[in-house]
Amino acid sequence: MSEKLFIVDFHNHHLPAGFEPTTARSLSGDAKARWEAINRDLADEALLLADIEAGDVDARIVNAPGALIAEPDGSLPFDAYKRLNDRLAEVVARHPGKLHGLASVDAYSGETGAEEVRRAVRDLGHRGVFVDSARGEQFIDAPEARPTLTAAADLGVPVFVHPVNPQPLTRLLAPYGRIGTLFARGTTNAAALIALAEGGVFAELPRLQVVVTELAFGGIALAGAFHHEGQAPGGLLATLRRHVLVDTMGFNPVTVRAAVDLLGADRVVAGSDWPIVSTGEVRNRLERVLAAAGLDAAAKRAIAGQNALRLLGAV
Repeated sequence: MSEKLFIVDFHNHHLPAGFEPTTARSLSGDAKARWEAINRDLADEALLLADIEAGDVDARIVNAPGALIAEPDGSLPFDAYKRLNDRLAEVVARHPGKLHGLASVDAYSGETGAEEVRRAVRDLGHRGVFVDSARGEQFIDAPEARPTLTAAADLGVPVFVHPVNPQPLTRLLAPYGRIGTLFARGTTNAAALIALAEGGVFAELPRLQVVVTELAFGGIALAGAFHHEGQAPGGLLATLRRHVLVDTMGFNPVTVRAAVDLLGADRVVAGSDWPIVSTGEVRNRLERVLAAAGLDAAAKRAIAGQNALRLLGAV
């Protein structure tokens, strides 16, 4: 009989009580109904725990994205980030060992963002940081974002660099439905990787550890195929291997195997994007994917949970 994996799902979202989501306001028809249903799930603390209680996953790493309550232009008062982090810390504290929190931070706010990183980690007990891949025409390597990244690196906590809806690409791809939206978001997530490596951020911050979603796989594949074109000190692909982890959001054995081959089995983490992209069971899907990818027992254990726990300093 195969070993039962200890699964830590790295990619989960939650909107604590006391916040009103804005994601469905400008939508209509099926899209509005879909997001209204997602918003109900996002606000349900019991649902966040249900898969853990059922044994499908053993722990969740959870964030409370500012984008869920932001205005249409993406703006959000700094105090809202603080309140999100305060409330999320309370949720996590009610379920020790089952939930681990990532603090949402406006990475493009200069030293203000860095101060919130330090407060959220030191005072609230959050295990890492959740930031947007880009803001307007700025990628995460922007000078304004450097204090936030520096604070995370100094504290030894990971930064989850999450996709956003870039314009005009999101608008141009909107006619192609969900896959168009995912492609637009993934393009920005992949571009963030290249910006961090080629922009010198990883060279400046040797302790910085970044997690991206599987939507960014195009950037990893590009780095593998064209690493000789990169200017990152020490080599583009080697730099990504030192600093970047990617989740399993699409549950595809081909991309999981490729990520292992390009970055290493210690650089892939189980992650489902619950409850926005994925609401189904995780364990059976993950076990099938890892088996189909041809990974050995040690690699399976690492990806299922050990890598995430090590990254958080929870082992």
